[in-house]
Amino acid sequence: MNNIKTLEYKGRVVFKKLSIPKFKRIPTESYENEACFIFVTQGEYQVRSPTQLIEVNADKGLLAKCMNYFYENGQDSQTQQDNGEVLGVFLYPEIFQQLFNFDISQSNHTVPYNLKQVALDQLLVHYRDSVNILLDSPELADEMLIENKLREFVILMTKKVSAPSELDFLASMFKPNFSKFEEVIEKNLYADLALAELAALCHMSLSTFKRKFKEVYGESPIKYLTKLKIEKAKELLKNKALRISDIAHDSGFESISAFNRAFKAHTQLSPSQYRLD
Repeated sequence: MNNIKTLEYKGRVVFKKLSIPKFKRIPTESYENEACFIFVTQGEYQVRSPTQLIEVNADKGLLAKCMNYFYENGQDSQTQQDNGEVLGVFLYPEIFQQLFNFDISQSNHTVPYNLKQVALDQLLVHYRDSVNILLDSPELADEMLIENKLREFVILMTKKVSAPSELDFLASMFKPNFSKFEEVIEKNLYADLALAELAALCHMSLSTFKRKFKEVYGESPIKYLTKLKIEKAKELLKNKALRISDIAHDSGFESISAFNRAFKAHTQLSPSQYRLD
């Protein structure tokens, strides 16, 4: 990451713009217990949560609670864009309770998501552009102006997601929905995630994740997941119109070479030989 611009309020980063060089997958940067909204001003990406994979681009922003996520370049590795840029708005409970004179514990409002794709209308585009100006000209951004921009965001987003009130919108953003272990595994079976990344989506250390996985599935995660990926690849290989490289990707292998090694270890045949057999 480079070319980072930020604006702070009460010692916390509340607006942040950064350029993003070419990448495959990177974890979210979390400061503490904040929720956030991400505008993509250049490029297009996917965001992987424990149970969702959501696209974001210049037309679609992302509303996110404070959990572990990964940003992924959703394009083919041969055609990935070289540079991107995102602008983030960060919501901290203590700051917004003070700004609105709310006690968010007084609201029981919840929402059934941790990530929500939000189409940008003219109001949100105008808001994004106005924050962009402040990030490029921080000398304009005094405390009162930043306060007003933060309040404006909450009012806009409350209407955008049809929350009953600003209080309810804010309260819902600081109540993450934790998924069951098995659901996280099921939703990411064929993603080319490293075990440490899968553990992060389960909000576990790698060692705890491995113990939990063996308790639930009776096998090590490598053995179990590889077996399922190979079985999926076998089914896909029956379709001779599919390229081996596409099958490797769709089965959850990070590269053709890794796919070929794993497939031959399990079947004693290369994928091409298996298809002809």
